[in-house]
Amino acid sequence: MYIAVGLGNPGAQYELTRHNIGHMVIEELARRAGTNLTLQRPTSTRNASVRLGLAPGCAGVPVLYAVTTSFMNISGGPVKSLLSYFSEKPENLLVIHDDLDLAFGRLRLKRGGGSGGHNGLKSITQSLGEKNYMRLRFGIGRPPGRQDPADYVLGKFSRTEQAELDLLISEAADAVEDVFRNGLEAAQLRLHTAQ
Repeated sequence: MYIAVGLGNPGAQYELTRHNIGHMVIEELARRAGTNLTLQRPTSTRNASVRLGLAPGCAGVPVLYAVTTSFMNISGGPVKSLLSYFSEKPENLLVIHDDLDLAFGRLRLKRGGGSGGHNGLKSITQSLGEKNYMRLRFGIGRPPGRQDPADYVLGKFSRTEQAELDLLISEAADAVEDVFRNGLEAAQLRLHTAQ
């Protein structure tokens, strides 16, 4: 089974903020699958199990879509609990997160690597004791002027960004489904060539 986890912070005040783009992508994936995320207290996540269709007559790929109910900087505990609960390895985990180092709307898939200063990734890597999990980086760009990056990631998308957001979230969801249907390398090639 594959597990896709979207990073973000809980609570209404953080909805539609840049740091919560991972949550938004997972919500779109759940919507496409015709399901809702439900609270699973033992793992501190809201999640949904789905089968991602491959072709008519195929059973499909088993996938778990999840968001953590903890704050971003302690995402590692819930992610580790989720993997343990479902007896899955980090290689089958894909984490969706915001990325300051990519221009707004740019998407990049990768396996492994550092945290790039992202506290959610740092927490996950520390909790798992390894970094060999997949990531979908969703570019949010750098803050303008001298704005503090912490304030920027916790701010809401601008009006201009919001106008493009639904399409970009849909493209990110397409990339996640592509990874699970066709493998990381094929999905990387398609996504990175298109962008």
